[in-house]
Amino acid sequence: MADTPTPTDAIQANMANAIRALSMDAVQQANSGHPGAPMGMADMAVALWHGHLKHSPRNPQWFDRDRFVLSNGHGSMLIYALLHLTGYKLPMAELKNFRQIGSKTAGHPEHGITPGVETTTGPLGQGITNAVGMALAEKLLAAEFNQSGHDIVNHHTYVFLGDGCLMEGISHEACALAGAWKLNKLVALYDDNGISIDGQVKPWFIDNTAQRFVAYGWHVIGPIDGHDVQAVSRALADAKNNTDGPTLIICKTHIGKGSPNRGNTAKAHGEPLGADEIKLTREALNWPHEPFQIPQDVYAAWDAKARGLTAETEWDVRFAAYKTAHPQLAAEFTRRMKGQLPKGFATLAADTAQAAHAKAETVASRKASQLALEAFTAALPELLGGSADLTGSNLTNTKSTPPLRFDVAGDVVKTETGQIGRHINYGVREFGMAAIMNGVALHGGYIPYGGTFLTFSDYSRNAIRMAALMKQRVIHVFTHDSIGLGEDGPTHQSVEHAASLRLIPNLDVWRPGDTAETAIAWAVALQNASRPTALLLSRQNISYAPKADLQDISKGAYVLAEPSEVGLNKKTQAVLIATGSEVQLALKAQELLATQKVAVRVVSMPSTTTFDRQTTDYKNSVLPPKLPRIAVEMGVSDGWWKYGCAAVVGIDTYGESAPAPVLFKHFGFTAENVAETVLAVLSR
Repeated sequence: MADTPTPTDAIQANMANAIRALSMDAVQQANSGHPGAPMGMADMAVALWHGHLKHSPRNPQWFDRDRFVLSNGHGSMLIYALLHLTGYKLPMAELKNFRQIGSKTAGHPEHGITPGVETTTGPLGQGITNAVGMALAEKLLAAEFNQSGHDIVNHHTYVFLGDGCLMEGISHEACALAGAWKLNKLVALYDDNGISIDGQVKPWFIDNTAQRFVAYGWHVIGPIDGHDVQAVSRALADAKNNTDGPTLIICKTHIGKGSPNRGNTAKAHGEPLGADEIKLTREALNWPHEPFQIPQDVYAAWDAKARGLTAETEWDVRFAAYKTAHPQLAAEFTRRMKGQLPKGFATLAADTAQAAHAKAETVASRKASQLALEAFTAALPELLGGSADLTGSNLTNTKSTPPLRFDVAGDVVKTETGQIGRHINYGVREFGMAAIMNGVALHGGYIPYGGTFLTFSDYSRNAIRMAALMKQRVIHVFTHDSIGLGEDGPTHQSVEHAASLRLIPNLDVWRPGDTAETAIAWAVALQNASRPTALLLSRQNISYAPKADLQDISKGAYVLAEPSEVGLNKKTQAVLIATGSEVQLALKAQELLATQKVAVRVVSMPSTTTFDRQTTDYKNSVLPPKLPRIAVEMGVSDGWWKYGCAAVVGIDTYGESAPAPVLFKHFGFTAENVAETVLAVLSR
């Protein structure tokens, strides 16, 4: 859409003022919101959305559209106004319903709620980081699918961001990687207005932003006048011609532009302007129209439906030619962009789990994860792995996932067989990794997974939460899942993390107890098209637990061993519930109790979150209501009481630095202590 005719200065001014008016009116009507940022960024939006952005309001999910991310998501009325004005299915009634229950215009942009919103933003810094993931996905898909004379993947990722995004540390993690990866189709426009909630940022934000981004390897333009539409447009054209790396355009703006008394002040940031000030602002902007009224000539200037349809139709013609020339690639591209797993995946998953069951290896579950990944990454080219500088510990790499590398020119380095690298060295950047993976998933074409130690999930937590909120298929590989990692001590020993992650709605958490459970956990995660997954994996070896039926593992919990399996033909007296490495403790405790004629059922519960979604009948079949339950897990006990447990063998303190066997005995994770706990419960 770069060849869009340039409207007159007067029309451009009215196009920007339409954004300002809608923003201040919607915030005023809701009596809540942030009018200042959209009023300040309105001219930047005219330059990008009218002159450069390739998009199709009739089809918001058209693949080769440019991606637009409003990283400073508190300015949500900017994107809502733009979507309405350019012709998306976002009627004026929704703008009038800003920040109200059930509306498509929430307080911050929400993916999956509002057509045209690419990602949920609000937690500052994550939008720019999502955009890095989107730009990376575009670059990798282009390297993988574009063929000579057939560029079916060719779009930009644009970001608006503010001071808050740059102050958040995640922006450093992500932007440094964007420079290293030479993401030349990533363009960020910095709304440099010098104001945050607490006022002028000068006392606490003295960064030389331009030099910072030059150091990252970015192309930096400006500062320029962010209210000069033509200057911003020229900067965008310059950015699109840059092939050396991503571009930052520094736009000097006035927050609350047009407001006589609130402009350039923190008062414009996060509260309504007030009826009197809005009246004065209308006069200052020469905008005589009533609230929520837009003149037809302004609508006509903004309308992008016809241009979008033209761009989309041109791409359809190109893809048809591509499909004729490369039918197999076209079919693979279509499958992956739909997020569908290959035909036969269910068979592959079953075979992988059965093979693990038959081999019965005694290995750490992190190694079991790598064994499963060998099968899955070989069959699923969309699996894009990585690790936050812990590849040798997380074991997220496989024979099918060579390291992702870029040459001096910034092109993706391919293997001798022409394959792209599929394992990313994120460096020590857990939060950045997690949010970049969100961006990759949002873009489409890849299923991202990344690894770090479980204790460092705290660094990633808000991005994990955002993946759950947005219903994205992102897989987190968290190893070193307990005090079992030993000598590194309590700073690295996860105690509260499993319970904490299980609290996040729509996040599946798996803590598998052997190779078969791990393979099935991976299979379920890959099939979770609308939720992220956290896999909690051990450093220490885990003995294999024999199973009669593998199918029930995917339900999150199942009966692993009845009393009859240890020689007792009597009515069950209690149920032991365990996860991960503690399943072995439960089985050994069952054997000890059998010598005392105490009949215990052992239930393996690798995923509480999955089990909780099962039918009441199934849950009762696994955990009979009238039998006392004792849970065993090397973590805080709080989360287990909801299962009606009479006792929990857990750890409600931090760990210690010592060899793992010493710690297990010290904290009571022995078969003898588990058995004694069962006897104590039965004696009550």
